[in-house]
Amino acid sequence: MKRFANKFILAAGLVMGLIWLSPSSAKRQDQLQDSPAIDYRHTDSQDAVARLQRRINSGEVRLEYSEKNGYLESVLKALNVPASSQGLVFSKTSFQLHRIMPSSPRAIYFNDELYVGWVRGGDVLELAAVDPKLGGVFYILDQEKTTRPRFQRNDECLQCHASNSTRNVPGFIVRSVYPDARGYPIAPLGGFVTTHSSPIKERWGGWYVSGKHGGERHLGNIRFEEKGAEYNPAQLGTQNLTSLEPRFNTQNYLTPHSDIVALMVLEHQTQAHNLIAKLGYETRLALHNQQVMNEALQQSNDEMSDSTRRRIRHAAEDLVRYLLFAGEATWQAPISGPGSFAKEFAAQGPRDKQGRSLRDLDLRRKLFRYPCSYLIYSEAFDELPQPALDELYRQLWLALTGETKDKELVAIPAADRQAVLEILRQTKRNLPAYFQQEK
Repeated sequence: MKRFANKFILAAGLVMGLIWLSPSSAKRQDQLQDSPAIDYRHTDSQDAVARLQRRINSGEVRLEYSEKNGYLESVLKALNVPASSQGLVFSKTSFQLHRIMPSSPRAIYFNDELYVGWVRGGDVLELAAVDPKLGGVFYILDQEKTTRPRFQRNDECLQCHASNSTRNVPGFIVRSVYPDARGYPIAPLGGFVTTHSSPIKERWGGWYVSGKHGGERHLGNIRFEEKGAEYNPAQLGTQNLTSLEPRFNTQNYLTPHSDIVALMVLEHQTQAHNLIAKLGYETRLALHNQQVMNEALQQSNDEMSDSTRRRIRHAAEDLVRYLLFAGEATWQAPISGPGSFAKEFAAQGPRDKQGRSLRDLDLRRKLFRYPCSYLIYSEAFDELPQPALDELYRQLWLALTGETKDKELVAIPAADRQAVLEILRQTKRNLPAYFQQEK
């Protein structure tokens, strides 16, 4: 571990150069994480990785080690993470950057509640899990064979994963950069944090992308020169790839793909997780601050103050807009991936009596058929503090019934809003009773 720790100290400094934090931003992050209402660094996580570690400790689960990729396949199986979710990133934007390059990209795998990073020949597996209270929690697992593997929590990741890019809470980032021939981001050319609102032309810089997307161009599969980021004729061959050979040896990976559909779902999901965590943080902090004030003034805690309500309402507004895909980017031609991800993802359901699901993909002009995120079913959503859930459902109801004052949400087609309401009525547990009312 000492060998790894020394490498990490060096790499973390290099990666930090990619995300600039203002003093006020850094102070805000510390306030959020260190408040007694959160106490991020001293609170035991209840996420999927922590639960798996308990099963390993009890002997219920045994991880298998392979010479090819260490514990990767066994970890994915134990955590129910599909290999088809594989995305490949060749930019040096991870702390194992010394092993990442265009000929040896880093692999990212994910499901609804966690992310796994694997680097060929790397010292560790990298894991990031969603905790209902803490937001993103980060782990490493030594890639050395042992009788009882141990996931080690790694709060050093917060140097990059608690920033403006993650809404100032511990969270997740998908970045698009302009990589040079070795994979280093070209700093003067900048980059983008990618969400479902990002235009195609700004996505996937530093990533390999396999799949069909028509005539629109993206930044994936390309290496740039510092003198400019404009496309040239040679770069047109990087678009609409169904095979990533001979750019690197795809046989070294669990699948030969970096599926365009998986990447798009990943981009939606990461910021949704951040906004759910943000609402949880803001609510817990607002309620804690009010309690402290009331105790100091010897006042009752029975009623929320106006300032507490506003703080919760504003965070809920941001989340509702994102869950309902306000400002979502669209495109001109159908998108399709070469692997099985799209089929496997949609098959998870749940479905209403008409067979509809919030996991149904569209891919013709937008990502999903119905404009409401499947993460509304997530544990992180369901375990938000009750005042946050109350406000969130209130705003969601107003949006889906067309009574909101938000112009973008009102613009959602009435048929789509009605479909989402009907799906939720039949598939979402603990839905407020007023959602059953017909409008």
